[in-house]
Amino acid sequence: MSTKKTVAQILVDVLSEAGVKHCYGVVGDTLNYVTEAIHDSNIEWVHVRHEEAGAFAAGAEAFVSDQLTACAGSCGPGSLHFINGIYEAQRNGAPVVLIASQLASDGLGSDLPQEVDFVSVYKNCSVFCQQVIHPHSARRIFTQAVEAAINQHGVAVIVLPVDVSKAEIIDHASYLPVESKSATVPHLDDLKKIVSLIDKGKNIGIYAGIGCRYAHDELVELAQILKAPIAHTSRAKDFIEPNNPYNVGMTGMFGTKGGFEMIKSCDTLLLLGCGFAWSQFYPDNATIIQVDHDATRIGLRHPVDFGVIADVKATIKALIPLLIARQDQQFLDKYVELYKKAVAKLDKKMVVSSNQLIHPQYLVDLLDKHAAEDALFTADVGSAMVWLSRHIHVNGKRRTLSSLKHGSMANAMPQALGLQKAYPQRQVISISGDGGLTMLLGDLLTAVQEKLPIKIAVLNNQSLNFVELEQKQEGLVNRYTDLNNPNLADIAKSIGFYGRKVTEAEQLEQAVQEFLAYDGPALLDVHTSANELIMPPMVTVGDVKGMALYSAKATLEGKGGDFIDLIKDNFIKK
Repeated sequence: MSTKKTVAQILVDVLSEAGVKHCYGVVGDTLNYVTEAIHDSNIEWVHVRHEEAGAFAAGAEAFVSDQLTACAGSCGPGSLHFINGIYEAQRNGAPVVLIASQLASDGLGSDLPQEVDFVSVYKNCSVFCQQVIHPHSARRIFTQAVEAAINQHGVAVIVLPVDVSKAEIIDHASYLPVESKSATVPHLDDLKKIVSLIDKGKNIGIYAGIGCRYAHDELVELAQILKAPIAHTSRAKDFIEPNNPYNVGMTGMFGTKGGFEMIKSCDTLLLLGCGFAWSQFYPDNATIIQVDHDATRIGLRHPVDFGVIADVKATIKALIPLLIARQDQQFLDKYVELYKKAVAKLDKKMVVSSNQLIHPQYLVDLLDKHAAEDALFTADVGSAMVWLSRHIHVNGKRRTLSSLKHGSMANAMPQALGLQKAYPQRQVISISGDGGLTMLLGDLLTAVQEKLPIKIAVLNNQSLNFVELEQKQEGLVNRYTDLNNPNLADIAKSIGFYGRKVTEAEQLEQAVQEFLAYDGPALLDVHTSANELIMPPMVTVGDVKGMALYSAKATLEGKGGDFIDLIKDNFIKK
């Protein structure tokens, strides 16, 4: 039945029909008709303190729940503030709709205060970006935006002038969102080509990426048939590690020797839904077969011998009946065992004496030990996401999230807000760096206002630690990385959080247990060692030269003792 509605009401109807449950943002004049429509709908408005935090939260909810989520802001600076979190969502493949409200149409182009050309700003970080020009085209544009976000796995941006949003029209509801569940299956000739290349190899390896997100069981069956170890990217951790006897871990800077050496040693490598960016970690002389749903990803990171544009799960299911099961599993056993030894070494608890700072891995180990079986973890970019990737064990129920593709500071706490909103009954833990947390510190207030019981564990090394390590590895003396932090636990307590500061390792386990058990938002300010190196699976001559050059320069500037502490902390005590 046709009824008269404002364009804002039609927008909210379309979002609701597409499954949107939450809209994150900050209200403002040009957004008023949209927020009024949201108030009268089943969509819940989540009032954040900074739009960037809102975009991070919306992207986290959308990515982990696999459901469309929204964020919205006012004209000019309001909707412009979303940009960094929108880049994060887009690069993560999270289905998000951004409503960028705009000044009235008749004033656009006249350099009015707060005028921003949002289409130009957002078109390079979205799968859809369009301004609504006329009220009668609104439902079509809203529907296109929703369909693009869901089916192309990314951000859709709707630029909505305020005069259009408040216009009343007869809504015929003729455009309704459509979601496609179809999957591309390879041609039989392509499958036969893959089989022929596999048959020529002796030591087959699999490198699984986020494209294997829905293909865990098929991937394990494939590995069993080929007796192939499975390495995985950090983004695929949650989906590949659990219940997988063929797992050999990650490669790259986050990885361990199992995944690193397997990929370097195999003679045939299946790249399945994998876009790992650093080409030096691919094999030097292996035959590489790549399967990806996106044609532009084939051979993007490293030359491949054969590429197939198809859905990974559908490809594996079609491939399995054509393969002959192998019996020799020496290659598989070697790297599974190497991976187990590497994990056992990482899992060793590194408690230091009470007069020294705490190893950050020890904190993350304790979080892993005492967190709920279905806990959701986020981590800030830098060393926090390394410790998350290496020390948080997933089990098919837990999920982990960090800014692995966009690499943004300050992602963890606002992402935790979004996950807690989406999963109010689950434990949500943010592993935050002191630099990342303080960048968007104001949105701690969002946790209090929205009654979100997130748990924030702060790796407080009083520095931009990852940057500092990068500078040292380059042979440079660290510059401008020091952070003069206040007592973060006191700040948390002053706004309604549980807050506790820990400086001694012997107090940490009890503190972690109390912190996780608290019924409400909680912050644990843990003072950790700033000298903790992130050891890659293979230390190069260049790494050693860089650290030695740093030592020489630092000594000349009177900072040589820092290098001595670094060597003690990372080599002598371990």
